[in-house]
Amino acid sequence: MSQKHTTGELPATGFIRQSQLIPAIVPFSSATLWRKVKAGTFPAPVKLSERVTAWPVQSIREWMQTRTA
Repeated sequence: MSQKHTTGELPATGFIRQSQLIPAIVPFSSATLWRKVKAGTFPAPVKLSERVTAWPVQSIREWMQTRTA
């Protein structure tokens, strides 16, 4: 089953890769994303395999809610 991904929308569940986050979901650069991860102001990604890093969609949703609150 393939998961449809519309630009600018988070999938219902699962994981999202950096290329799907920037710039469609988060309005900053890759360098800024990693600075925010290092500073603890953006959720840390999960290593799914040796070459695949992604963020749980739920952690991105929670981060977005804290930004709008």
